[in-house]
Amino acid sequence: MHKEIIKDIGEKELIRRIAKYMPANQTSDDCAFVESKKEDLLINTDLMVENTHFNQKVISPRDIGWKSVATNYSDLISSGCIEFVGINIGLVLTSDTEWEWVQELYEGFYEALKKFGGAILGGDCSRGENKMISITAIGLQGKLKLRRNACEPGEILLTTGIHGLSKLGLLLKKNQLNIEELNLSEKLINLSIDAFRRPTPKSKILKTIIQSSEFFIKKEIGCTDSSDGFYQAILDLSKESKCKAVIDYQKIPKSDLWPNGERWDQFYFFGGEDYELLISLPRDWAKKLIQLDDRITEIGYFVKGSPNVDIKNYPNQNKLDNNSYSHF
Repeated sequence: MHKEIIKDIGEKELIRRIAKYMPANQTSDDCAFVESKKEDLLINTDLMVENTHFNQKVISPRDIGWKSVATNYSDLISSGCIEFVGINIGLVLTSDTEWEWVQELYEGFYEALKKFGGAILGGDCSRGENKMISITAIGLQGKLKLRRNACEPGEILLTTGIHGLSKLGLLLKKNQLNIEELNLSEKLINLSIDAFRRPTPKSKILKTIIQSSEFFIKKEIGCTDSSDGFYQAILDLSKESKCKAVIDYQKIPKSDLWPNGERWDQFYFFGGEDYELLISLPRDWAKKLIQLDDRITEIGYFVKGSPNVDIKNYPNQNKLDNNSYSHF
């Protein structure tokens, strides 16, 4: 009899199965919510594994350090974190790892923490066959809670920025695209590589969302980040909130320099690691938020129905293949 292996069941099914050993809704979001008498905490853990998430030919150890902090902080932000406490670092190194590599990695940690807040709180290290970095980030939960399962039919779906840049940056760093053949502009190349190597979590935009909440009663709103891709983020909101998402292809924001075509739509929808926020709000609230920050764009809405993502006004008759990222 064939035994199931992790590669067959996939990451989402793995999480669903192990969730039964945890409190209700504990895996609905990337962050764990811990309630206490004084301050409510948000706790998030992310792994970066050599040859799965990084290698020395594509990204420097200093950028890996920065990115490790930024990815964790983005998860905290997408749950409503108002202050970063800091990070614990679990480090697995090969025996022949050079000290300079570790030093550069920690310089990257330090640069990111200096910019975004928090401190290195501690951690552990061990030996392994591949390098691995495990970051546990801790932050304070604000009064406005952002949750994947808080979207409601009739609400407007918003994005805080454009997608696809990090995917393009990765492909460029891996020399998998011919720049001259594609006639890519130098500005787009630089933007994409920066988006890949030095992502910026959207803490300033979160402050604007919190500011706009003063005008409305609702204390929990639908939100996630696009770390696993634009399409997957919307699908996660849809599934956790048990309603259908409808997005308008003609409304999604793109860089003026972004090429047209199905291949580039694949990068946009399924690239991942852009760390923009996807937000669901009542219409009046959505209008108020867009007035406060013009980087935020209305791209669709939620309706009653089976969890799914419906793409309106897509110019190609062939539907996009769902190529969302999976760790397995």
